[in-house]
Amino acid sequence: MKFWPIVLGMTLLAGSGCVHYRPHPLVPEKSAAQLESRRLDDAGLKAFVSTNSNPAPETWPPVKWDLNSLTLVAFYFHPSLEVARAQWLVAQAGTKTAGARPNPSVSFSPGYDSQIPGNYSPWLVPVTFDVPIETAGKRSKRIAEAEKVSESARWNFVSAVWQIRSGVRSALQDFSTSTRRAELLQKQLDAQTQMVTLLQGSFDAGESSRPELTTAQIALNKIQIDLGDARSKKADAHSRLAEALGLGEAALDGVELDFDLPAVDLDTLTSAEARRVALRSRSDVLAALADYAAAEADLRLEIAKQYPDLHFGPGYAWNNGNAGDNQWSLGLTLELPILDQNQGPIAEAKARRKLGAAKFVELQSKVIGEIDRAVAGWQSAQAQLKTSGELYRAAERQHKSVVAQVEAGAAAKMDLAAAEVEFASTRLAQLDSETQVQSALGALEDALQSPADDLAGVIKKISTVTPQAKASHP
Repeated sequence: MKFWPIVLGMTLLAGSGCVHYRPHPLVPEKSAAQLESRRLDDAGLKAFVSTNSNPAPETWPPVKWDLNSLTLVAFYFHPSLEVARAQWLVAQAGTKTAGARPNPSVSFSPGYDSQIPGNYSPWLVPVTFDVPIETAGKRSKRIAEAEKVSESARWNFVSAVWQIRSGVRSALQDFSTSTRRAELLQKQLDAQTQMVTLLQGSFDAGESSRPELTTAQIALNKIQIDLGDARSKKADAHSRLAEALGLGEAALDGVELDFDLPAVDLDTLTSAEARRVALRSRSDVLAALADYAAAEADLRLEIAKQYPDLHFGPGYAWNNGNAGDNQWSLGLTLELPILDQNQGPIAEAKARRKLGAAKFVELQSKVIGEIDRAVAGWQSAQAQLKTSGELYRAAERQHKSVVAQVEAGAAAKMDLAAAEVEFASTRLAQLDSETQVQSALGALEDALQSPADDLAGVIKKISTVTPQAKASHP
């Protein structure tokens, strides 16, 4: 029975490397409390922002939060980035799974033979081993496929980073626009209220008609409605900005936001080179390339599966009786690919590769369309901004002229109130044009996946750190 210690030792050795289950239950109350407790003075956020800002904030928290610093807040807190990182980690674990080698097995099949002459023990104890041997490089092909799947997951993580950046930019712009609109409408409301007051006095004195007063009152009511709508949109934009940052709205209470978006190099963003770079290096394009490479690796693996694996099976049988027999055997098992040569899975893998190629071409076509629309939108917004700028400057000159006339006594207060209303209306039109320009710039950034500021280095940095190194980044 000398083989029993060997078998027992092998079993214990195999068991010593096992991973044991540790429960990690989700507690909704705890996670909700953690989300609600997030604040902009968080110590971990301070370290992350200081590491990734150039220059680092002089004070903490910063006096003002601009687009870049708010984007870093979102990179640190936003839960969707954690989801994308976890998906990347799952894909990386798949690489380890693909590299696993098949375990050998051992079987015992005790037998009974009472016909052995002179043998006081009829029991036989045969032991058979099965050692699988993969052929045709299947393991390396599995690993290659898993690595491409992991690479695709990494680029999907980068896409999530870009989506967060875009969401913060859009929410901040909406909050900025609604805030400025509410301020301008309040000024227009004040001017229109003064006009109604003056017209009421003139009507009471019999110097103006009822239709004039009614028209002014209707205009006042409309401005009041527009002001209420702007304030509602401001509150909504404030809430959406907090959501885009991965924070509760209370975390932004009392926080001063900087609405001055960074200067841009438009010649670079609208160049032919920027277009070419986007078509070959956007994160979704690179993810599609990785998916196609994974499909090719899968096809190579399925072709390799045409060749059967070997199973080496040495065996030993021992009789404990008087005979003391020791019987050794060598076995070799090979599947005969007669009825099935893996043609079905090979056909499926070919079809998946073809599908991957079609999806890649479709994606590039979509990217071309996005860039074309973004550039056209930018050019149109710029032309409209130029026109509205000319109207704004003309209205500004007219307003100054009326003010001077009133001060000189050559015009009445009614003229000044009307000029104030008109000038506020022109400034609102100017704000609309500026908003369209910023929206067009955001669409251009999204289409090219090229930030109009120095944030590109941060995006590259956090997207090249492996998920296991989470302690070094959010």
